Amino acid sequence: MENKKKISIWEDKIPYSKGNSEEDIPKLTPYLIENKKNNPCIIVFPGGGYSVRAPHEKEPIALWLNRIGISAFVLDYRVSPYRYPVPFLDAQRSIRFVRYNAEKFNIDPNRIGIIGFSAGGHLASLTGVHFDYGKKENDPIEKISLRPDLLILCYPVISFLNYSHQGCIKNFLGENIDKEILEFLSSEKQVKKDTPPCFIWHTQNDDVVPVQHSILFALSLKEKNIDFELHIFEKGLHGLGLAENDFSVSYWTILCEKWLRKHNF
Repeated sequence: MENKKKISIWEDKIPYSKGNSEEDIPKLTPYLIENKKNNPCIIVFPGGGYSVRAPHEKEPIALWLNRIGISAFVLDYRVSPYRYPVPFLDAQRSIRFVRYNAEKFNIDPNRIGIIGFSAGGHLASLTGVHFDYGKKENDPIEKISLRPDLLILCYPVISFLNYSHQGCIKNFLGENIDKEILEFLSSEKQVKKDTPPCFIWHTQNDDVVPVQHSILFALSLKEKNIDFELHIFEKGLHGLGLAENDFSVSYWTILCEKWLRKHNF
């Protein structure tokens, strides 16, 4: 079911690369459903405040997706000291790369979603509001649409303007902080009529990323008539991942699976 060999998403020159270490090379780890064609697929963006990538939001998430019949990839996007736009470029490229290689991976190119946690949720939301349907470039991968077919946001950072997570902002932007870029990177301000449908969950007492982030995004989706489902659990720590040890919050995976089935995943 799984194939853990990491795949570089850039074959040649990597934009903004500072070296050749593991942290300089963004890669995808595939967890593919074998012996079946045209599988739905979800790319996993783990959280970590743009300083690390949390392990419990990587392989355990991919294996859960496999158990419900969905192929998965985990993206090791670049983190601090890399700054914007680097993680964003890695996220965008991952979608183009998987869609370009869909036949090779037995993936349905029209059923490619993303799931993000915390800062990875911010990255996923950015990818869901800032996308194109392909560029006119020599690189054939860049000619492919990077619009995800759906989004799953788990206790996401959404806004760089309201209820802001200063550590996340500093790691993402460094000293390049002005009102215009903060607004561009605040996903609640950037929802468009073709933003993909979205599943969101959060805990009401999250003291790291306030629940208002998810509420703001849901309100913006509602204003643009984008399909979404929002679940707010009464109690639960930030960064729960699958929340297997939390009887109440762990139900998010069941709710999400039902939502995915509704959207033909």
